[in-house]
Amino acid sequence: MNNIVQSWIPALDGVKAKLQAGAKVADVGCGVGFSTLLMAEAYPQSTFVGFDFHEPSILDARRHAADHGLGERVRFEVASAKDIAETGFDLVTMYDCLHDMGDPQGCATHMRRILSPGGAWMIVEPIAGNNPAENMNPVGRLYYNASTMICVPTSLDQEVGAGLGAQAGEERLSEVIRGGGFASVRRATEGPFNMVLEAR
Repeated sequence: MNNIVQSWIPALDGVKAKLQAGAKVADVGCGVGFSTLLMAEAYPQSTFVGFDFHEPSILDARRHAADHGLGERVRFEVASAKDIAETGFDLVTMYDCLHDMGDPQGCATHMRRILSPGGAWMIVEPIAGNNPAENMNPVGRLYYNASTMICVPTSLDQEVGAGLGAQAGEERLSEVIRGGGFASVRRATEGPFNMVLEAR
């Protein structure tokens, strides 16, 4: 989780400076809000909205925000990615959840709509090669197991049911993101377990 402010956001083009000056950020698929609150604590000039379709998680996130004294700069709302009505975000973040969505390309299309001109979308996904042979390593095997049990069934249970899974790879993810209308996708950084893509 510390990678968010120590390495991932600094790897994005000009985003850290924007957040330090004051930006509007959406954290989509925020769960109980830890990623949102971590960013809010690191960038006190910026405002943050966490979105998740799971209402019990959002209720927990609101309690966490109050406990951390961040209620004035952080909000949490119940909404699926494609149903977010608010716009004008300078940064949208998505941590390990695009591959779980039934319609990731539809999500990408909507992320482009809610971004302000010049805004960036940071997509953090499990590290993976572009074909199964590249993923035959300890981390890849673990992710394939998790994908079979959790990620793929979750996606298939939603509209479209793309079933990207936890081993989609940069090539396939970039194709999905560009299909949503983004002109550029680049791997900003990576670690042993995640890749960080920047879309504009």
